[in-house]
Amino acid sequence: MADQSSVPVPAASTELWVERTGTRRYTGRSSRGAEVLIGSETVDGVFTPGELLKIALAACSGMSSDLPLSRRLGDNYDATVRVSGAADRENEVYPRIDEVIEVDLSELDAEAQERLVTVVLKSVDKVCTVGRTLKSGTVVNLTVETDS
Repeated sequence: MADQSSVPVPAASTELWVERTGTRRYTGRSSRGAEVLIGSETVDGVFTPGELLKIALAACSGMSSDLPLSRRLGDNYDATVRVSGAADRENEVYPRIDEVIEVDLSELDAEAQERLVTVVLKSVDKVCTVGRTLKSGTVVNLTVETDS
């Protein structure tokens, strides 16, 4: 019999949900204990759903670029991923979302900078699930459950 101690155990899927807390106000929750406040643009201290979409993309790109950047710059490098994109309110879509990874590469020569940027872009294209999903599109199924 093979040694089972080295076989990775798949993590339980994280449950996600939102609960209504007021007019056009929700709290997003995860089974891991995380919370995020969600609401309309007119409410202070909350993210809109569109802002969360853009933040998810920026976070995914940052996390996807972390390994190649930390390998070259060390674990303590600083980076900011800025994300923007205006909504097309007539069609209720974001036709374009722009991201910029801000990172100091001044310790590297121009050739090394270019190589690292290429590796970062390839890494994000390959492993950023949020970006890949947005670029390819996805099927969304919505059902309504009632207590009747």
